[in-house]
Amino acid sequence: SDDSRYLVQCIADLGFAITAKEAAEEIRVKGLGGRIPKKEASVYVGSAGTAARFLTALLGLKEGVWHLDASEQMRRRPMEPLFSCLKALGTQVVYEGEEGHFPFTLIVGKREEEEAAASGTAGRQTVTVDIAHSSQFLSALLIASCCSGRDLDIRVKGTHGMAYIDMTVKMMEQFGIVPKCLEDASEGSVSGFRVEQGCYRHQVYEIEPDVSAACYFYAMAALLGIEGSVQGVHFDSLQGDVEFLRILGRMGCEMKETPEGIVLFGPEKGRLKGVEADMHACSDQAITLAAIAPYADSPVTITGIGHIRYQESDRLTAISQELTRLGIRVRTWEDGLTIWPGRPGPGKVHTYDDHRMAMGFSLTGLRADGIEIDDPGCCRKTFAGYFEVLDRVIGELAGK
Repeated sequence: SDDSRYLVQCIADLGFAITAKEAAEEIRVKGLGGRIPKKEASVYVGSAGTAARFLTALLGLKEGVWHLDASEQMRRRPMEPLFSCLKALGTQVVYEGEEGHFPFTLIVGKREEEEAAASGTAGRQTVTVDIAHSSQFLSALLIASCCSGRDLDIRVKGTHGMAYIDMTVKMMEQFGIVPKCLEDASEGSVSGFRVEQGCYRHQVYEIEPDVSAACYFYAMAALLGIEGSVQGVHFDSLQGDVEFLRILGRMGCEMKETPEGIVLFGPEKGRLKGVEADMHACSDQAITLAAIAPYADSPVTITGIGHIRYQESDRLTAISQELTRLGIRVRTWEDGLTIWPGRPGPGKVHTYDDHRMAMGFSLTGLRADGIEIDDPGCCRKTFAGYFEVLDRVIGELAGK
């Protein structure tokens, strides 16, 4: 995907030895125990939100001068919650455009913490990160903080995206760094994390199948009332988007866990039930559910997704505008929307250069004539061959 290629190039631009073999689906990186080879570098993250946040946290904690830029789309997305934490830890942030956004330069001097760590006298610092707009700010700090030179307590403001935080913590543990949960004494809930200094353990790591991508094909099976499965997708996945399959279960689908993966059986003739779903744990699938919602037998209400206004597009507004364009009744509010049953189309769906709009609304066209996606190529951000795979699957179904 484009996002992966941008991240690989950024790592190379920092001086690391990295090789990517796309045909073999293998990436090999030579780590240096938390040290960055260069002391000054310029990196371009494109529209890759994960690369943008994760690299900013890492570079903001390591001595050097780091120039970071991004696409126009990524320049519009918020970064200030992460900058606030880095500033509190002594990093100088120089904005080269709009304050709180790309592009910018990070200037990081040699930290007293690093000298203290070397002498065994390092203390601990505390920062508070606001994750109302994105849990990536917290994930970024968690991943990078073990090589910052000082133990770090990260207090959390907000509860959005904790499923993604759980995935981050589990992956850190798999690489040998174990964050400690800090609990709110009054509520008994997680209020933050403590990350001690350490070094990630080298290993060969097999990446799980992309559940976010798999969800489009499970939704397709639900919509068409057929059987569908994606190899390697299981309910014990680290990825929060597996919760979307449980929502499909509430809409009338049946599922069976097999050694090869989850098999979904769509309801007869795709007769989906309306549902109310809090999608904060699987918000990347909000567009997917919205795209198939018109075919349900009663309204579909989605809540807990106010933060998706700040992603590749204002996704709440985009969903509403495009479903309305197709003749579907929609009502939105601060953190959710309701979609009423109806027959969509015909019409052209605007994607707003948002890969999930393109992939999600492709499903709407499976049961309606005359629906056109205006920029299908934008899905290359995360799933370059999506429409080729979709076309192949449709062809296989037609041949049965």
